[in-house]
Amino acid sequence: MVAIRSSRGPLLALSAALGLGALVAILQRRNGVAEAPVSDTKMSYRNLRLARLGARSSGRYAVHKARATFASAERRDALDTEFQIRTAQDVTKELGNMKGAMMKLGQMASYLDTGLPDNVRQTLASLQHDAPPMSGELAAAQIERELGKPPSELFLEWDPIPIASASIGQVHRAITLDDRAVAVKIQYPGVADAMESDLNNADWIFGAMASLFPGVEPGPIVEELKDRLVEELDYTAEAKSQRYFAEFFDRHPFIHVPHVVERLSTERILTTELADGARFDELLTWSDEEKNLAAETIFRFSFGSIYRLHAFNGDPHPGNYLFEKGGRVTFLDFGLIKRFTPTETLLFEQLIQAMVIDEDLPAFRTIVEDNGLLRRGAPFTDEEIGEYFQFFYRYVAERREITIDAEYAAAGVAQLFDREGPQGAVLKELNVPPSFVILQRITLGLMGLFAQLEATANWREVAEELWPFVDGPPSTPTGHAIEAWRQTKNQTRLGI
Repeated sequence: MVAIRSSRGPLLALSAALGLGALVAILQRRNGVAEAPVSDTKMSYRNLRLARLGARSSGRYAVHKARATFASAERRDALDTEFQIRTAQDVTKELGNMKGAMMKLGQMASYLDTGLPDNVRQTLASLQHDAPPMSGELAAAQIERELGKPPSELFLEWDPIPIASASIGQVHRAITLDDRAVAVKIQYPGVADAMESDLNNADWIFGAMASLFPGVEPGPIVEELKDRLVEELDYTAEAKSQRYFAEFFDRHPFIHVPHVVERLSTERILTTELADGARFDELLTWSDEEKNLAAETIFRFSFGSIYRLHAFNGDPHPGNYLFEKGGRVTFLDFGLIKRFTPTETLLFEQLIQAMVIDEDLPAFRTIVEDNGLLRRGAPFTDEEIGEYFQFFYRYVAERREITIDAEYAAAGVAQLFDREGPQGAVLKELNVPPSFVILQRITLGLMGLFAQLEATANWREVAEELWPFVDGPPSTPTGHAIEAWRQTKNQTRLGI
């Protein structure tokens, strides 16, 4: 989403163009691309609910506009706020009850669009971990269906009230028969069908990419997004990914990944050790030092995983983190994992080497053209291409402390999507290879989170610790503690 400064724009676009391609839908509104046609005979029940939601929002806005026309400036501000809150509550309630891909839209909007008013963001933020849950009885029935016994026979203690509920499933506390505290994630009945319906009916949004970004080949992007979202429905695959990360980060001083309890997990049930910690909204009340430590850990986990594990956790919304003082972070939800090939990882390294280390714009242009990010022979100078791409490396371009704030995050989203902006001509010639789709999602997501924290660090020096082609020395106390952990881990592996 382009960060929209108007108090009404974001919610109107959100409520009137809801769908999996939320970013594109909002851009359609801003750039004059026609919305999807509505067919009463072909529209699914879920789409009909979305259409009704859009109609309610449009009708509410018409009334609001009429009232505001004759109001004083002070009264107009109050009416704006009332409109924002009522629409956000309506959107949150509808998406929370629908689950699936549509609910993910609301989650993304709550942390990605730095232009959303605070009252709107706070309302949508409830979708991150407090969506309307299924009943305790239904959850117990799912447990028995998947594991063959009711919770009363599988656990010493079972809490029928969920501790979190989101787009695909909800989480319950329990104590196993061998006295282990665990979190049991249960997939909503029918959510797979809902996700399939959402994806099948989102093609018009993905197809609009051709109008918004003429250089983009939408087919590979659509398939990549669909593949990643469908994978989230398979808790067996998620358990495998979580084990992979948990084993790598075992006993890490700052990164904690809960271990999976295999015998109590299936394709639709995932049981892991129970983790404690503060939610993101509580982190926002902590000191700047604590917020910076948490941001550094998330940065190290997210981008370090690309080079150390050749894998990437692609779902950075705030509900997937638990925080402890001192920079320790527990990472939850490994359903959306992108694994990179050595060739893909090498490409990321080459781009950083050319743009950041060598500052060689002709070499950078050659790389992006050779790898299909930019049409060969596009009518731009190396400097114009560099000006577009340099933005995404700016926070690691200089060896100094940089604060990632709301203005920085909003500029990043605009650079990617605003075809009418200063770099719009370059944007229209770009393509997005599948390997970059999830990468961009988490990059924008992290910038949105860091903006709320106003996270400050010497990102260049931290990044150089993570880049294997630099292999820089520890630059922070966190880095020194991690290096000690790494040495101990290597000694253990070698039997020293």
